[in-house]
Amino acid sequence: MTLNKSILKQYIDLKDELKEVEGYIQKLQGQIQRIEDERYVVDSVKGGSGGIQTFLVAGFPYPEYSRKKTRLYMRIERQKRLVDEIDNTINDVEEYISNIQDSRMRRILRHRYIEDMNWIKMAHVMGGKCTSESLRKEHDRFLEKEI
Repeated sequence: MTLNKSILKQYIDLKDELKEVEGYIQKLQGQIQRIEDERYVVDSVKGGSGGIQTFLVAGFPYPEYSRKKTRLYMRIERQKRLVDEIDNTINDVEEYISNIQDSRMRRILRHRYIEDMNWIKMAHVMGGKCTSESLRKEHDRFLEKEI
């Protein structure tokens, strides 16, 4: 996978999306469990001579259960593949940043993307004669050269 500036910028969103997708998977698994816990359905129908009598029908809706469970498992698998893709991208970004030789640039990228700091806060954390503008320019020059 080639790393570019847009992937670096998406890093924080990827981490948030990962949490959302994992929550969605939990929700789907809860739906499957709820279907299995309910066990059977009950309904009343009118019939008999003249439609006067009421009959109580109870049972487990196997066709509906099977269809719904199959669809839910398909969604879960699709979401798990998405989790794997997101996780791989997150790992690629973190590995790329940790493998940068220049310590200062590694710190700048870590603060900017992994810790999601703005330029002003980064200048404060980096200390010295750093300004938000000097850090931003240094960051932009590095990305133009490297990526």
